[in-house]
Amino acid sequence: MRSGYDVVVVGARIAGASTAMLLGRAGLRVLVLERGRPGTDTVSTHALMRAGVLQLSRWGLLDAVVAAGTPAIRTSTFRYAGQPPLRIPIRPSAGVEALSAPRRRLLDGILVDAAADAGAAVRFGANVSGLLRDGSGRVRGVATVDGRRYSADLVVGADGVHSRIASLAAAPVIATRVGASAVRYRYVEGLDPDGYEWSYGSGAAVGVIPTNDGCHCVFVATTPERMRSTRASLNAESAFDAILRAVDPAQADRVAGARLVGRETGWRGRTGFLRQSWGAGWALVGDAGSFKDPITSHGISDALRDSELLAHAIVDGLGSAGEQAALESYQRTRDRLTLPLLTAGADVARYDWADEEIPGILRRLSAAMVDEVSMLEHLALPGSEVRSISAG
Repeated sequence: MRSGYDVVVVGARIAGASTAMLLGRAGLRVLVLERGRPGTDTVSTHALMRAGVLQLSRWGLLDAVVAAGTPAIRTSTFRYAGQPPLRIPIRPSAGVEALSAPRRRLLDGILVDAAADAGAAVRFGANVSGLLRDGSGRVRGVATVDGRRYSADLVVGADGVHSRIASLAAAPVIATRVGASAVRYRYVEGLDPDGYEWSYGSGAAVGVIPTNDGCHCVFVATTPERMRSTRASLNAESAFDAILRAVDPAQADRVAGARLVGRETGWRGRTGFLRQSWGAGWALVGDAGSFKDPITSHGISDALRDSELLAHAIVDGLGSAGEQAALESYQRTRDRLTLPLLTAGADVARYDWADEEIPGILRRLSAAMVDEVSMLEHLALPGSEVRSISAG
């Protein structure tokens, strides 16, 4: 068995790379294991809310996102059936001048590079097959399918909604919310760069999001049942167009004049949940521990937030008598900030609201986002004066 790591992080996407970076900057010895290849994209709406941009700025990474040509988002426009568009400027506050929606291959790459620069060892193509435990049952590392074994004082599962670590640790689901969006995504070229645009009506929602390379991410979202039936009665392209036109005919006309880039992708839908976020020798972060419906466009921002909350808990408590209290505090804060978003997101994702009800649901989402930013503004970065626990 190889020794020497304070923390093994499983997963090198947003949550895993961010957690590894923060722990590395704090002086811990960190190994990141990612089963995929570097530089790959993933299904995402890309949209960062103010909390997410604030985190990248605090960590010194926002300049790299901007330098890559990521458009600055300075307005959010909401369209509701039968009402004129509501255009809201993104006012500079909390150190955030504008919002941002970077492509995932860009943002993930920036975070992985930052983790490596902080001293974390990052290994791609590493598929975890099991957890290592000591005589007391505490997790002490991981095994991979190629027979390697890595010991650590803590294993962090940042491996997504279908988390292998959560399954191996038998992490219970502690809360769910009924409501799930089936989402189809396209990238198009040729739209004028504008802000975030969100449309709601006819039991569905539409988003148009400026991202890198002169592209916009355009998505349509509705119930899984409606998405299946529409795609069954029409071809895939026509189904996308039909839902888009039912929600927002003006946006449908606008998108029809744009050029499709790449292939349409999608998400079948899954009920939002909270899992128990920690146990003896393990912890969960990102979608592994907390999944909100993508209609909230809040998954990336919350993954960044929770990475820092978990890094604080690990730095403060790992290997000490205060470990349990620190991890319990991480879960309490995560749950307090997440549950309002989880609930409001599920309320949207049921798509059973009357047109006049949806603005009120979205105001609840907005209020929850304000609470997040307020907390992050006053959160100190995890300390750097920390010795390596494995080094004794």
